[in-house]
Amino acid sequence: FEEIMYNDESAYKWLCTLKKVGIVLLTGAATRQGELVKLGHRIGFLRLTFYGPTWQVQDKADANNVAYTTGKLCFHTDYPVLQHPPGVQFLHCIKQTDSGGESEVVDGFHVSNKLKKQNPQAYQILSSTAVDYRDVGVDYCDFAVQCKQRIIDVDSRGQAVRINYNNATRDTVFDIPAERVRPFYAALKEFDDLLNSTEYKFTYKLKPGDIVTFDNWRVLHGRQSYQSGSEVTRHLEGAYADWDVVMSRLRLLRKRVLNKD
Repeated sequence: FEEIMYNDESAYKWLCTLKKVGIVLLTGAATRQGELVKLGHRIGFLRLTFYGPTWQVQDKADANNVAYTTGKLCFHTDYPVLQHPPGVQFLHCIKQTDSGGESEVVDGFHVSNKLKKQNPQAYQILSSTAVDYRDVGVDYCDFAVQCKQRIIDVDSRGQAVRINYNNATRDTVFDIPAERVRPFYAALKEFDDLLNSTEYKFTYKLKPGDIVTFDNWRVLHGRQSYQSGSEVTRHLEGAYADWDVVMSRLRLLRKRVLNKD
């Protein structure tokens, strides 16, 4: 963390790897809130959402989001309910529970390619069917957002460019012809089964001071459940950034590093 904050070559390597691989773990941050604000200043600025510029992932009595519980979080991307979901996500571990709470990640582009080879029809269904997402509540401010997204967004060549998958905010409304409902759910189950395959998912446990940075359009993430206690046993601070901001900083850092050489 300190290296990428104050060393241009390290920051350039971080952002290059983030773009290429989709996920990078930073270590050695202070175990207090506010480190992600510093990280945001390093790249430019953070993305403001209805949950604030940063948000606290911990067990809350009146949780307005499934992440603010101790339960298991299935694989998902964040904020498909927005027309333009955040491109990059940061999660900073401030406090970690002794038992449970492991993080899980999976490469959505890799799994999409596997699905395309294994069942082209399922891939076609998920990349062409508009799914309703909805999120209503109060946090940074009150909100009521709704959006249609395809589970697998593709480019003109049919290659996956963004995954939009979050069952916690997938709406009960699904306005497609009745005869297309069963094929859709069969395709979604096949995709979900691949995401959860031990061959593709990776499980790890964040340590206090770790910051995981990842491509929210590509990498789906989840969490194993953990026990609640009389006080907060697990605390992550989260934030988002847009790819436009990240790529801008990457270009500027590339210029500095090359000029230095």
